[in-house]
Amino acid sequence: MSRVGRTLLGVATIVFIAAGLAAQEKPLPERKAFFDATRGNLERAQTRQNGYAYRERRRELHTNPFGRLGTGTGTEEYDVTPLPGGGTARTLVARDGQPVKGETTNSRPRARGSRKSAVIDTAETLDLVLDHRERLNGRDVIVITFSPKADAKPETREGKLARNFRGKIFVDEADAEVVRVEATAIDDISYGLGVVARVNQGATVTLVRERVDAGTWLPTSIRFSGEGRAMLFRKLRVDHLIEWLNYRRTTAPKAD
Repeated sequence: MSRVGRTLLGVATIVFIAAGLAAQEKPLPERKAFFDATRGNLERAQTRQNGYAYRERRRELHTNPFGRLGTGTGTEEYDVTPLPGGGTARTLVARDGQPVKGETTNSRPRARGSRKSAVIDTAETLDLVLDHRERLNGRDVIVITFSPKADAKPETREGKLARNFRGKIFVDEADAEVVRVEATAIDDISYGLGVVARVNQGATVTLVRERVDAGTWLPTSIRFSGEGRAMLFRKLRVDHLIEWLNYRRTTAPKAD
């Protein structure tokens, strides 16, 4: 390589190193403003989700040393449509990839026992820390670590469940939208006062959210994996995946 070539290569190397250092030194966004924007987007998404129909796919695997528990490794798919006045209509349309003609079940939202929204109650239950910036799917995300506050007194079901976890939240920096949550249980999680089932500390939950149209991000999958016991004495392995597909708007968007 000529002297000029080596010189240009050296200059290019310095430029790339400087650019990398500059990117690393870019300050994190202002905490309160970023949290407020992200929380506002989550609350709007909860409201907007009532205006979408979608396909829901569920896969459950429950095993113990003596064989299989529950529905096994198969999948079930439902068409879910919002009902006027709240709630949803769910129709089973496929099992293990084969079309079926299932009944439609209507469900109405349960009365809330708290004036707080689930988003606000969960945020107040957790200690949230802006940790660092990284790249995810080609975009800058801010990684927020979370753990339960020792003095938290959550009022909603979501807030009470959040007390059992610590983990990371990945927020798209440009859009202030949560794109991924990775959580690990720091305590056992009981169902039916521990008689029906108990999932051990260390169970993991991964939630993924994506943009479903120009102005709305919604959940597209959640996976829950862990070990525990069923009916007090049988060992249990749980691997539960839910996917939400083919979102389609059924009502005109309301002004936020």
